[in-house]
Amino acid sequence: MRLPRTCSINHRAVFARVKNSGQSKAGRFVILSTLPDLELPTIRTGFITTKRAAKKAHDRVLLRRRFRSLVQKYAPDFPEIRRYLVTIARQGAATATFAELEADWVKQARRLGLLVPRPDSKP
Repeated sequence: MRLPRTCSINHRAVFARVKNSGQSKAGRFVILSTLPDLELPTIRTGFITTKRAAKKAHDRVLLRRRFRSLVQKYAPDFPEIRRYLVTIARQGAATATFAELEADWVKQARRLGLLVPRPDSKP
């Protein structure tokens, strides 16, 4: 699944609504926030990478690319895809490997109930 531009959150008000009305879980490298909205045709996602998370613009862009690939990989497995999803990079995320970011992102997604454990996967 490729994320088209129409799946992006572009307005500050939507980010604020997800923050104020949605659920959030914080991990070591990411904070994952979500808000279901049955009026959406599909998932709308946004990424926040501040200078606190990564000083260099190159590193912030790399984080956004990594987060985008995680959404592309795992969003089709969500039980309900009509929702807003915001991924916020925490301090230290830029020095983490992709595997560490993925493990933390998946852990927070499971805690939010976005991913259900598969019977064939290890606990």
